[in-house]
Amino acid sequence: MAYLSLWMFGAAILLLLIGYPVAFSLGGTAVLFTLIGSDLLPSWGVPLPWEPMFPLARLNILPNRIYGTIMDNYTLVAVPFFVFMGVMLEKSGLAEELLETMGTLFGSLRGGLAISVVAVGALLAASTGVVGASVVTMGVLALPVMLKYNYSKSLSTGVIASSGTLGQIIPPSIVLVILGDQIGVSVGQLFLGALIPGFLLAGLFILWVVFVAITRPQDAPAMPPEARTLRGGALALKVLKSLIPPLFLILLVLGTIFFGLATPTEAGAMGALGAMLLAAINRRLTLRNLLDTMSQTVTLTSMVFIILVGATAFSMVFTALRGDQVIDNFLLNLPGGQWGFLFFTMLVIFLLGFFIDFIEITFIVVPFIAPIALQYFGPEMMLWFGILVAMNLQSSFLTPPFGFALFYLKGVAPPSIKSGHIYQGIIPFIVLQLLMLVLLVLFPRLVTWLPSLARPTG
Repeated sequence: MAYLSLWMFGAAILLLLIGYPVAFSLGGTAVLFTLIGSDLLPSWGVPLPWEPMFPLARLNILPNRIYGTIMDNYTLVAVPFFVFMGVMLEKSGLAEELLETMGTLFGSLRGGLAISVVAVGALLAASTGVVGASVVTMGVLALPVMLKYNYSKSLSTGVIASSGTLGQIIPPSIVLVILGDQIGVSVGQLFLGALIPGFLLAGLFILWVVFVAITRPQDAPAMPPEARTLRGGALALKVLKSLIPPLFLILLVLGTIFFGLATPTEAGAMGALGAMLLAAINRRLTLRNLLDTMSQTVTLTSMVFIILVGATAFSMVFTALRGDQVIDNFLLNLPGGQWGFLFFTMLVIFLLGFFIDFIEITFIVVPFIAPIALQYFGPEMMLWFGILVAMNLQSSFLTPPFGFALFYLKGVAPPSIKSGHIYQGIIPFIVLQLLMLVLLVLFPRLVTWLPSLARPTG
């Protein structure tokens, strides 16, 4: 019974791997191990072959904990705002215009279409933060064009899937909102700390495309002259017109946080209004689009919060079974001290990303490793640690067999694109993400410099 908590953790992971809904995997495991580990069954006259590890009365605080986690948590109010903003922008036609313009702008270069996909992915990430919308939109619009001009199937699918996931690290990002709540770091600081690493990662993607275009020009040819209809002043005007909407939203959300004018929650509310304004300007703010956006926002937000309820119950029972002590003893005694701990936790998060998604990892793993990270690195470096976790979590969207970006892209790809093309295409981009992770470990100032310049929110 000394390791009952580890059996609990293993049972939850097993349920997740066989595809059982996350919230009920966590909540159901908590109920089952409450029966096994508490004095509930003995109090009903049912004998147990072991001594109860905790009294059931210890969990009486659970309703208050759940209420406080969700209803009294101002940070998590930002989640529906950013989801609404992303879904509304998806319906505003912003991505279509950006892709068309960037394709024309970079089309004369070898690999120009792939570079335009990365640029649009970064701009959409900084405007919306919704991975599914970015991958699907670019898969529908850019993939057929890239195949038409004889781009390699693996390069085309890899660059679209990876660029779509930039919304996980470039703020505003739902991952960063949830992480900030779990590790006790300001979401505004996380947003600013992720900005440079996120755009540096996009830069690494572009460098890879350039390398492929130089070494394998047949995989990334330039667009023929007849396909580039706009030039000179007309092209410059169209580029300016296409860039104004996303830059407007970036300034509205991230600018107000940087200059201390708004909290992330307030900035999210302004971003939602800004997305509606852009949709209205593009004549896409219809009643149907508004209702669809609200429906998707409620669905996605409810999914996050019901998982949080299950995770809270799981965490409390796991702690009552002294699982936190088992984990603390293990992590604090790893060889290599703080660097051994960092390597082990990053490896575990990366491997879990092959099988479960970022929300599950954030709610199950992060609450147990965050206190250890605080002991090792101190409160001043928890921002850096949070960005490392976020960068690592981004790869969970790309790693097979359960990378969601791969499913999104396969769902909209033409029949000529096989799963093998997609899996082959994303391998270099996963390596680039791991390289970026190493760079952040070696150069923490990439994370901490921009937040150090920001004004505190008044």
